[in-house]
Amino acid sequence: MMKKPVVDYRKLRLSNIKDKEYRHLLLLLGWLAYLIMYFVTERLIPESRCHVVHSVVDDIVPFNEYFVLFYVSWYFFMVISLLDFALYDIESFVRAEKIIVGMQIISVITYIAWPSVQHLRPEHFEHENFCTWLLGIIYKADTPTGVCPSLHVGYTLAVLSAWLIRKDIKAVKKALIVLWGLMICVSVCFVKQHSFVDVLAAVIMYLFLELLLFGSEISLATVFRSVKVSTSDRSKSDIKEDY
Repeated sequence: MMKKPVVDYRKLRLSNIKDKEYRHLLLLLGWLAYLIMYFVTERLIPESRCHVVHSVVDDIVPFNEYFVLFYVSWYFFMVISLLDFALYDIESFVRAEKIIVGMQIISVITYIAWPSVQHLRPEHFEHENFCTWLLGIIYKADTPTGVCPSLHVGYTLAVLSAWLIRKDIKAVKKALIVLWGLMICVSVCFVKQHSFVDVLAAVIMYLFLELLLFGSEISLATVFRSVKVSTSDRSKSDIKEDY
């Protein structure tokens, strides 16, 4: 049996989006603002002004085109997660989106004040297959500038933190989601979209925002405790107003 959404979005209109029931969706405007600023910085900041990001770890991690499957699965990971939160757990949606918006603000400021570039991509592919074809498209569409911190990693951590505090998700499902998220984070280095420095910067940024916005770390005992309470049984009045 499918769970019942905690909010009836069929009644959502532009005129009532600021109502208590729907205003959490306003956090999604951060994506629009970030994308506009991202394309502006991509066009206005020449590569010659960018600082090259590189570490010894980048030389150790080999290029592996098959990790592109995990890399592109990020889009499904984000959409499925945020949609699930919006339907069944508004607190998790707000938690993830607050961290994401914080990351978008920090990243745009960083990309302008300290523009970055990486030169890790292979000059040519040794094999021709679906994965290298897909990577070729990604390389053409996404420039190697504005890479530090990695938002691919940062957003993944923000969503993972929201999944981990969910009380209606069993430990096995949480473990699988964590594994998926970690493979996404690792993939950015194997497909040479990011330096290990970018990943480390994203982790630091996430931890900073986690502590700044929520003030305390979540213990593993709390994270993986399975509570048999369905969010579909929660009334709208039970949704915590923290946004």
